[in-house]
Amino acid sequence: MPNLWFLGLGGNGLGSSQPDEMNFIDSLVNCSNLEILIVHDNKLRGVLPSSVGNLSSQVTILSFSENSIHGSLPSVIGNLVKLEILSMHSNQFTGIIPSELGNLRNLKRLYLDHNGFTGNFPGFIGNLSLIIELWLSNNSLQGQILPNLANCWTMVSLYLSKNNLTGPIPVELFQLSSLSIVLDLSHNHLVGPLPQDIGKLKSLTTLDLSHNRLVGAIPNAIGSCASLENLDMKANSFQGPIPSTMSALRGIRNLDLSNNSLSGQIPMFLGQLNLSSLNLSLNNLDGEVPVTGIFKNTSAFAINRNKRLCGGLPKLGLRECAMSARSKQGSHAPRVILVVIAACVLSLVIAMVLCLLFCWKRRKTQTLPTRSSFIQPFSRVSYGSILKATNGFSQQNLIGSGKFSDVYKGILELDDAVVAIKILNLENQGALKSFIAECEALKNIRHRNLVKIITSCSSVDYQGNDFKAIIYEFMPNGNLERWLHPSSERESEIEEAPRRLSLCQRVTIAADMAHAIHYLHQDCEVPIIHCDLKPSNILLDSDMVAHIGDFGLAKFLPLKPHQSSSIGIRGTTGYAAPEYGVGNEMTKEGDIYSFGILLLEMITGRTPTDPIFQEGLNLHRYVKMALPDHVMEVIEPNFLSCIDKDHMEAANMNRGLKRLEECMVLLSRIGLACSMESPKERMDTSNMVLELQRINELVQNTLNNIERQGVVAQLASA
Repeated sequence: MPNLWFLGLGGNGLGSSQPDEMNFIDSLVNCSNLEILIVHDNKLRGVLPSSVGNLSSQVTILSFSENSIHGSLPSVIGNLVKLEILSMHSNQFTGIIPSELGNLRNLKRLYLDHNGFTGNFPGFIGNLSLIIELWLSNNSLQGQILPNLANCWTMVSLYLSKNNLTGPIPVELFQLSSLSIVLDLSHNHLVGPLPQDIGKLKSLTTLDLSHNRLVGAIPNAIGSCASLENLDMKANSFQGPIPSTMSALRGIRNLDLSNNSLSGQIPMFLGQLNLSSLNLSLNNLDGEVPVTGIFKNTSAFAINRNKRLCGGLPKLGLRECAMSARSKQGSHAPRVILVVIAACVLSLVIAMVLCLLFCWKRRKTQTLPTRSSFIQPFSRVSYGSILKATNGFSQQNLIGSGKFSDVYKGILELDDAVVAIKILNLENQGALKSFIAECEALKNIRHRNLVKIITSCSSVDYQGNDFKAIIYEFMPNGNLERWLHPSSERESEIEEAPRRLSLCQRVTIAADMAHAIHYLHQDCEVPIIHCDLKPSNILLDSDMVAHIGDFGLAKFLPLKPHQSSSIGIRGTTGYAAPEYGVGNEMTKEGDIYSFGILLLEMITGRTPTDPIFQEGLNLHRYVKMALPDHVMEVIEPNFLSCIDKDHMEAANMNRGLKRLEECMVLLSRIGLACSMESPKERMDTSNMVLELQRINELVQNTLNNIERQGVVAQLASA
């Protein structure tokens, strides 16, 4: 099969426990166009033969993971210089990782974890300048982590846990500002202090340094790791107090500092962070245990074996605290309260006097208002009116939820209008920034395919907490997600057939989106990048016209320095452009990629995170493999359900279906052209609009002809 380029045999039961069963590699040597070979998750045993190095020079993905392959990893794999993904994890490989892998300069993902590799930390890693993910955990590697890792400037995840690595953590590792997902150095024998350079990892989400021999104080610079959500430093020898700079970790969810030698009091700011779990056990902490935030839930935090702690919730069973510094400060409370009350009364008197003077002066100079002064572009809406409109934020009114907000259906008393009300969850980090970005983006743009903002509310609720909301025009037909992937629960509730989109509707919706994207990129006074195009953000009005919504991540061009995407992947997994994953700036091409993936999803009915997409197969490749002859095998089955085939002549039906198949191929090619991996190769918005208009007309004409022929056939049979 010399033209074979993709062979996927993963997730089966292949393997017979014969000593030579890996020799099937020999039979693939003549497949000169082979690009992808996937045999992961089988029962293959034996030694990987050296003939693997004679596979096609075009191979980009090679996966033998999750088998029982033993022996050494053949050094001849270094001949496959176009390899981008090499996955050998969860086998029984032993010996040294061959240095010839350093020849794989195009390698982006290397998975060698959960094997028995020995020898020193591989020095060739520094040659892999394009590496994005490196997994070497659960082996028996020795020696020091080499400083040449700093050459891997695109790396976002590094897993080195459960080895026998020694020496200090090289400072050069913290120069990798691209690290934005995971840095796992746990369960090794690393020594020395943690450098202040740790603060340079501003985009990192998860840091695990547990079960090492690190000493000294936790550096103050840890507070600069603003994106941290998970921090595990347990089972080391850290000393001194918990640094106050950690109060800046506003996104932290899980914090484990247990089994160290930390001293001093438990900082009060830990009760103000939005923590889900906290472990401070096995330290030398003293003083009073806070009772706010996470310290209200005894199942969410652990402080045992800190013998000098006191106070806290009664359930902890700790001794009562003696007069402490905190309580001494409280003894001055009455005096402070009196001073504050006096200041407030004085301020109130001054404010009343100024208000009376202002009103008197205004009455003297006030003139009759003109008609135009009564025309307000945005009506004022209070917290109380929103509370009433949503029936007290009733679950029955809830129509959507996201990371930063919940969306409710409501009826405003102002004009009995049915609206959609987005309530910001301000306790979530980034919600306020999302609110500001969306208001800024929507206040000056107008397009029939963009969601219309009616007004916003920036106030406080009845408990004095900040309250932010945005009110939009209500979309009766919900979002595209619910039409592409209707839930069986919802269908059973309404007791009707699942709602499905016809081919004509899908093409029209795609054209609507293309028009909106072109407007945002080309026709706005200041170009806007949406940054989060996905089905749940495409809203459908009563006429099934598409409107792009949710501009909470939108950015304006040109980007300011602080708008860099170095905070990690922007957007939603599966729809975010691949270049965003390595910290590149947001671009118009990123939106085009998301649109391309969305279009392929509308064609196939499969999400980009569908379980079938594994080991290098993705939605783009799935459709590409089907073109042009097998496109009807991958499209959504209900696409052509509206055609009345019973009253059609066979010849006419075949011609009509052939024409529709051509339309599907054209649509697929647009989706593929928009979702190319390289931003430079993606289709521009002008061509998107023109091509989709042409396909829309072609589909309409074809369906009209099929309908006419069906009517004629019915009359003839009658």
